[in-house]
Amino acid sequence: MKIIPVKSLTPVRLDKYLTEQFPALTFGKLNKALRENKIKLNGKKQPLSTRVQTGDEIRLFLPDDQLTPMEAKGPAFLRARFAAKPVYEDDHILLVDKPAGLPVIHDTEPDTLIHRAMLYLHQEHGWEPGKGPAPALCHRLDTGTSGLVLIAKDPQTEQLLTSLIRERAIRKEYLCVTFGRPRPEQATLGGYLTKDAGKGLVRVSEHPTPGGKEIETRYKTLAVSGRLALLQVELITGRTHQIRAHLASIGCPILGDSKYGNNAANRELKLKYQALCAWQLTFPTLTDPLLQGVSGRSFQAEKPWWHQQLLEGKLK
Repeated sequence: MKIIPVKSLTPVRLDKYLTEQFPALTFGKLNKALRENKIKLNGKKQPLSTRVQTGDEIRLFLPDDQLTPMEAKGPAFLRARFAAKPVYEDDHILLVDKPAGLPVIHDTEPDTLIHRAMLYLHQEHGWEPGKGPAPALCHRLDTGTSGLVLIAKDPQTEQLLTSLIRERAIRKEYLCVTFGRPRPEQATLGGYLTKDAGKGLVRVSEHPTPGGKEIETRYKTLAVSGRLALLQVELITGRTHQIRAHLASIGCPILGDSKYGNNAANRELKLKYQALCAWQLTFPTLTDPLLQGVSGRSFQAEKPWWHQQLLEGKLK
């Protein structure tokens, strides 16, 4: 038996806390251990979705060899810190919730979202490189942005999903916190976005510019707290840094954004990454057999810590 005193100032899900402490514990293993009554929180069996924080005590009735990862050798995905946690999965699609700070893909970094997805498929389904199609990202999020990312398990599904995204058939909604309250409280913003490749930035203007691409962003204010506002944002077009740059252009940059935001406020409020989450994906009605599992459905990511803190007035 292993006794783990919880050390977390903010509430965190029991399963997430355990996988952070013991990377060798997959979510499949955790569910099995819970069914077998081998996980106790404060002396009782509790759902893996239960929130834990400092002062709680977890007891694991598992052998050490299940808690200690084997030395990673071979493909880079085996060196990912954790396996991805699916929000939805079927034979063709894997929908995962990316944490802020994790790159979706990187040339040299083994701990990426796509490697975590590969590790999940390897651990839970026996997938190995060369013994089946490799999972493929259908779209990307900035490293500092959290939320839902679609991954296709085969080339046919990848082509279908990327076409839907390109045609704007999948509705993308985000949650974010802005430094400043937008006026009006809800609106649809238009404009033109131009990339500055040398500086790794984009610029937004109201009028057409050489090389500029038209953009459209819809927002609605959900709550305010002091200097801050909680917004729900719908991405109509999908350009690089669109939400971040568009909101900054109206004087309401996203909290924690070091490129387009207020760095003094970011330091004061101790935001390491931008408070931006790809919160919800909504699929249209689809007829292709490969996409029947998601046809007409909406999926949501776990709401970030800053969502509840702003609603409670703790972040302001």
